[in-house]
Amino acid sequence: MLLEGKTLLVTGASAGIGRATAIGAARHGADVAINFHSDDASAASCIAEIESLGRKGVAIKGDVADPDTAKDFVARATEALGRVDVFVNNAGICPFHAFLDMPVETLERTFRVNLHGAYYMVQAAANQMVKQGQGGAIVAVSSISALVGGEFQTHYTPTKAGVHSLMQSAAIALGKHGIRCNSVLPGTILTDINKDDLADEGKRNYMEKRIPLGRLGAPDDLAGPIIFLASDLAAYVTGAALLVDGGMFVNLQ
Repeated sequence: MLLEGKTLLVTGASAGIGRATAIGAARHGADVAINFHSDDASAASCIAEIESLGRKGVAIKGDVADPDTAKDFVARATEALGRVDVFVNNAGICPFHAFLDMPVETLERTFRVNLHGAYYMVQAAANQMVKQGQGGAIVAVSSISALVGGEFQTHYTPTKAGVHSLMQSAAIALGKHGIRCNSVLPGTILTDINKDDLADEGKRNYMEKRIPLGRLGAPDDLAGPIIFLASDLAAYVTGAALLVDGGMFVNLQ
């Protein structure tokens, strides 16, 4: 019960890593507020799982690309659950596309969701934590793509590098308030973002062979590391980045 008595907010949590984190946090004793973009049914089922664990849950709909969504999410979550102890920035998109003919709309939407959305959400959560005066923990889902390139991810990799850098700077800015800021860098995790790309059996087998642990990741593989960084077990950890990739990064040679 690493998060007993705490309240956790997570963005992009109707599916994938966000959903696994929300439910995992409830298993560890947290009340949870989730942000989601459009899938009402999946958001409702996530909250149902949280409540089945005996915790409070609330789902708040909103597009993280809109700066007003951040303030609305934090305000409504605080009203419903009383406070914000942990904030997990997870929402992200990766519409694979070639570099030379990248549509302006695709580039700008990816930046607005992944990087601008992270900035505004983290800022809103941090302001609430400062107001409460009891510190807190912020964890952002970056990516191994913050460290390596991708032919069809020239719009995505800069945003994930930016999220990683944001956590480093926020750790400095917020340390005096007792707020810790860290990031996790997932490797290849089977989520809605890449399910079409990895539907090709040959490509999937190739990816698996590059991973020392011999398998692709699952959303639940991220929940544990995120909960650790959010918990008091990581009380002296801030500005850090934790690779959660089955060893892929060290094997890219």
